[in-house]
Amino acid sequence: MSIDESSTGGPGSVLLPAVAPEVLAEAVESLSGRLRKKLDAAIEGCAAGAVRAADGSVGVRFGEDAVVTLRPGPSGVVTEADQAVCGCLLAPRCLHRAAVLGASPIADPQEPAPPAPGPDPVTGPAAAAGPGAAPGASAATTATAARAVAGPAAGPAAGGAEGAAEGEGLTAAQVRAAAALWEAAAEALAAGVTAGGAVVQAELLRAAHTARIAGLPRAEAAALRVVRGLRAARDRSAAQRLAELTGAFRELLYTAGLLASGAAGAGLAGAVRRSYEAGGSLRVYGLCREPVLSATGYGGVATHLLGVDGAHYSVSDVRPGGLSRARGAGAASVALGGAVLDHAGLARGGLRVVGATVSPEGRLGAGRGVRATAVGGVAWGEGPTAALFSRPAAEAVAAMPAEGAEPGLLGCDVRVVGASGDHVLVRELTPGAPLLRLAPAHPHPELPHAANLRRIAGHPGLVLRVLGRPDLDRAATLRPLAVGPVPGAEHSLRLPPEWLGRADLGYDRLQGAHFPGGAEGLVPQESAPAAGADPLADSPLWRVRRLLEAGVAGGRRAVAEAARGAEPAALAAALRRAGFGSAAELAAALTAEADRRPRDAFGCLADASAERYAWAWLAAAAHLAAAERSLVAASWA
Repeated sequence: MSIDESSTGGPGSVLLPAVAPEVLAEAVESLSGRLRKKLDAAIEGCAAGAVRAADGSVGVRFGEDAVVTLRPGPSGVVTEADQAVCGCLLAPRCLHRAAVLGASPIADPQEPAPPAPGPDPVTGPAAAAGPGAAPGASAATTATAARAVAGPAAGPAAGGAEGAAEGEGLTAAQVRAAAALWEAAAEALAAGVTAGGAVVQAELLRAAHTARIAGLPRAEAAALRVVRGLRAARDRSAAQRLAELTGAFRELLYTAGLLASGAAGAGLAGAVRRSYEAGGSLRVYGLCREPVLSATGYGGVATHLLGVDGAHYSVSDVRPGGLSRARGAGAASVALGGAVLDHAGLARGGLRVVGATVSPEGRLGAGRGVRATAVGGVAWGEGPTAALFSRPAAEAVAAMPAEGAEPGLLGCDVRVVGASGDHVLVRELTPGAPLLRLAPAHPHPELPHAANLRRIAGHPGLVLRVLGRPDLDRAATLRPLAVGPVPGAEHSLRLPPEWLGRADLGYDRLQGAHFPGGAEGLVPQESAPAAGADPLADSPLWRVRRLLEAGVAGGRRAVAEAARGAEPAALAAALRRAGFGSAAELAAALTAEADRRPRDAFGCLADASAERYAWAWLAAAAHLAAAERSLVAASWA
């Protein structure tokens, strides 16, 4: 449940309140063409002079004659156009006002769930996304790729799309909204980061708002992730990751394209708010705690629980506050049915819940009728937790869904081999097990994940029990949330009795006393390789990934430039030698489409639409994601 924390407004923008997407979109749309060309330059650095007044408003001065004032509502978000005013003569259709709104963080439009007697205990929109806020970013199917190769005839403009979609449960308004979002996304992809300035972002935000009104929250959320990624990339933010922005574009194009083409059911539209249902009486036991950080400034903790029947549950406490809130929430009281314990105690204890309400993701609600009583916990490997460590990790990974929801928790007993960068190389204590990597569940330096793993890496030969979440985007990689000693092992962790045989890597800090005292018995049974076998790095698929990311960074023009050199032939040859013939064909189709610029007799572009290019890019991205998933799955075996 770890998400990179950033204000998305660039350096100095922390004073600016978040702005609703539709407010920013309307401000940019009202500008003249001449002012739109100046908007990106006006946004740069304008937030550095922001000053917060005693009444909570924020002012930004432009010279001597113009001051933009933002007065957010009770929620701290600018949700109405009249909450952003400028003193110049052109207001409200002025460059100053649009620039300040463009420099402000984009607010998450999802409203927090209502307090009790409502069933949802989560107090912030960040928790609504749950672990892995990007839902199904790699869920494109072979049929989608085939439709992408087919070109625009299979796209949102296909005749009869509305009727087909309505037959699947979507309305005509939803199909139209998805088609508009697809068009905006295709133009943003063709522009890339270099040309994806405030005007392009505003078009996406306008289409995202329309999708929200039409009842397409998943598509809207995907669009907001793309806009935030474009902003971070253009601001050269430390939190920016080109691979993440590429995945966000893939998710947006996949969702909007499938909805608009009529090939999707109403389930792809998503849900605005989690639906809690009666769960009766439950008895759950704590597994571990996990810090939560949101890109929109929320922070907190999620405590993972296990029912007596093996079902997974969680209790979340996520509120505004960012990193400081995430660090302190690990010891905060649990707001669930009057239970008198904190999250640290719940992670090592248990609850008996009467009148429980449970979301589809397993989150326990805190409605008025819920009653909870603290009960004793169980050690890992005892009671219902024994099933978590009873089968090899490869078997547990193979049983997880290949698409959609984030993978669940798995446990395994491993022996430390050594360090590889910031990863720990380990081998499972089962015959013939592959080399695994333990990577920080959250790399933030103020959280102890990485520091704890460095201490563990310094003890080759140590055996320990690990509970974590597999990273299905990387070869044989597990992101541990907690560790503990292996029962009966002599050279294992030595944790305090009050820790109940586990250390939460996001909150507890391992010390020297927690490791075996002597070096005897800790000699590794194998030497640590420079790096474990990585089928992703060893395959030529990185060439396709580089081509896709070049398109995201430099737009269609960058892909077209790549098509004119020797790179396409080398790419195709390397892919075909490795048996990736389909990848070679899709990459060739992408470069050819990027360079296709037909002109009429007067030299004007005959087809200025970016739709065919977007379908070709999506086809290559969908195939790449599927191929990489297959390689990752094989790395665990």
